[in-house]
Amino acid sequence: MSGANGPTIPAAHGATNDAASGTPLVRLERVGKSFGGFRALNEVSLDVGQGEKVVVCGPSGSGKSTLIRCIARLERHDAGRIEIDGVELPADGSAPAALRGEIGMVFQQFNLFPHLTVLRNLTLGPMRVRGLSQADAETRAMAMLERVRIPEQAGKYPAQLSGGQQQRVAIARALCMQPRLMLFDEPTSALDPEMINEVLETMESLALDGMTMVVVTHEMGFARRVADRVVFMDRGEVVETAPPAEFFERPRSERCRLFLSRILAH
Repeated sequence: MSGANGPTIPAAHGATNDAASGTPLVRLERVGKSFGGFRALNEVSLDVGQGEKVVVCGPSGSGKSTLIRCIARLERHDAGRIEIDGVELPADGSAPAALRGEIGMVFQQFNLFPHLTVLRNLTLGPMRVRGLSQADAETRAMAMLERVRIPEQAGKYPAQLSGGQQQRVAIARALCMQPRLMLFDEPTSALDPEMINEVLETMESLALDGMTMVVVTHEMGFARRVADRVVFMDRGEVVETAPPAEFFERPRSERCRLFLSRILAH
């Protein structure tokens, strides 16, 4: 990636590195995180290769959201190592701007600025963090709104949009920073059922374009269609990980079988 729009991290082993060979884009080694006496993450190890799509699922309180929040530096881990393309993230929760700029995150809630138009929501980060001019930031923002199929909403305010449209704006906002990694924390959980598909379709389109993605979700149909691997977490641990066909058809652990029997019954 060019450094013209802000600092980037050089690829450690070229653009084709993955979890199986070379340096993965994301590496977690025995990562731990506690909240008081509660152990949210317990020696979690996971690699995510460049271009890989990983879906993380599990029961409530299993550590899924804490996992990706630690990757995004929204939480500090208190044990183990987290690396982005071979560069270790400091355990104190800080991260160089170059590292932060590589990661885009989409939350359950849309977290848009309600007093700013959609276009302004999208241009703020690239102008302040990447140093783009207003004209260049607006050009990029419109391209990303086209990408998520809502360019006509650029002049509106978030309250004028549906929930599905707001979440697509949130995805476009993350893409405007040109991240190498996208993290999704249950991006459809706050949406009405009829709005879920439009967001999932946008995410599937990103996956087809080769974006590296870690997605926390209970949308098992999405996991079957899009994931390269499904990771099942419970009680702060990675219990098992497998390609979708193996994960859904031949789960190895009793905990995973119980989870699937419950979630697939709905």
